[in-house]
Amino acid sequence: LTFPLLSVTLLVSFGSSMLYGYNLAVVNSPAVHIKAFYNATWSRRYGHGLAPGLLTLLYSLTVSIFALGGLVGSLLVGVLVERYGRNGALSRSALLVLLAGGFMGFSRELGSPEMVIIGRSIMGLHSGRCCLVCGTFLMAQSATAHSRGLEKNSCSPWPQTLHIFICLGVFSAQVLGLPELLGRDRFWPLFLSVVVVPAFLQLLLLHCFPESPRYLLIERNDICGATKALRRFLGTHDVWNVIKEMKEEQQSLSSMEMVSVWQLLWDPSVRWQTLSVVVVNAGMQLSGIDAIWFYTNTIFENAGIPVSQIPYTTVGTGAIEVVAGLIGCFTIEKLGRRPLIIAGFCAMGICSAGITVSLLLQTSLPWMRYVAVACVVGIIAGFCMGPAGVPFLMTAELFMQSHRPAAYIVGGSLNWLCNFTIGFIFPFLQMSAGAFCYLVFCGVCLLVTLYIYLIIPETRNKTFMEISHIFA
Repeated sequence: LTFPLLSVTLLVSFGSSMLYGYNLAVVNSPAVHIKAFYNATWSRRYGHGLAPGLLTLLYSLTVSIFALGGLVGSLLVGVLVERYGRNGALSRSALLVLLAGGFMGFSRELGSPEMVIIGRSIMGLHSGRCCLVCGTFLMAQSATAHSRGLEKNSCSPWPQTLHIFICLGVFSAQVLGLPELLGRDRFWPLFLSVVVVPAFLQLLLLHCFPESPRYLLIERNDICGATKALRRFLGTHDVWNVIKEMKEEQQSLSSMEMVSVWQLLWDPSVRWQTLSVVVVNAGMQLSGIDAIWFYTNTIFENAGIPVSQIPYTTVGTGAIEVVAGLIGCFTIEKLGRRPLIIAGFCAMGICSAGITVSLLLQTSLPWMRYVAVACVVGIIAGFCMGPAGVPFLMTAELFMQSHRPAAYIVGGSLNWLCNFTIGFIFPFLQMSAGAFCYLVFCGVCLLVTLYIYLIIPETRNKTFMEISHIFA
């Protein structure tokens, strides 16, 4: 990568993926303080506090509304990118972060829990839009034909890179949530609204970079603008070969009929590919990883970890998450997709069962609390090494260009819906099933593992036609 292209890659990844990761974990540390604020506000308004069930419902909505916003944002991406371009869509999404930060930052001063919920939903809207724009900007707009995987499926560094930034975002939220930093009661509105800083930085710096060259040429037919952008990105005046490649792609896309979501779902020639996208994307979220991210402190508290040690234990899991993501990034091309995702789901399923066992035995065996911590670490490490990045890559590799946009809509929608489901129902599942709630995640992980082992082939170094023949 040239320096300008590397700069915009890091900027887009930092501004989009890292903010997404931050918002996944930011509600974990201040959960007690937010609930206390909700209860106190309700008492001032109506003369009595919230019932425990209603308080849990309100807080679960605060956590999970982020995913509903993400679903809406992901469905609006196509319209926004077509109208404003990749750079323009990212810039306008950064404005949403400033608005969301204002809502959450002033919520306590104005005595409004609704502002926290609205701010979380707006942040989800931003993440839903930016994660897809970020992926298309990096994988399809800035990279060369080889790294996009047009000839061979060699685009794995890009989704893995995005996931590493998501891990860094989660880790940042865990570090800032320490009691010595922003983890105290008086600082939680600032903790939620600190997202405005990277968003403002992204908003300023995006104007220093030109629009996506492929967007300018293929979708706007602006050859002059695409040439200038390529020269800026690649650091050379000799960009004719790249322009020629883009023109050929423009001609092929103009003669290609794109498949709608409905047509994809009813197309018998890609039935198993579509089902595979559904299973892998839904399994990724229903595996319990969102429960770990959203409710880490609660899980450790139930496991018997002393309250004073929980924030530091949480930060330790975040550090391991970053390391596991790096391992997955550097090994995916050597080991392949199937071994990583199968091993990841297996590890998550076994560790979910381990949490159940440790919670059941912690009364008689106090050291089992550390087994629970090790199992949480195992879930996170297993997820980051395989299930985190592979589904996004697999969706690109299982379909031809005509079917791929519809496949991404199906996979992305399921991703956000399952994220919302886990974020909303996990507290109630935990109250009703106790330690046995983790067996649900264990069952999901093992079933997904079995499906991948029996149905999905290895896609590394195979063309789209070769993969299609294997499924046929």
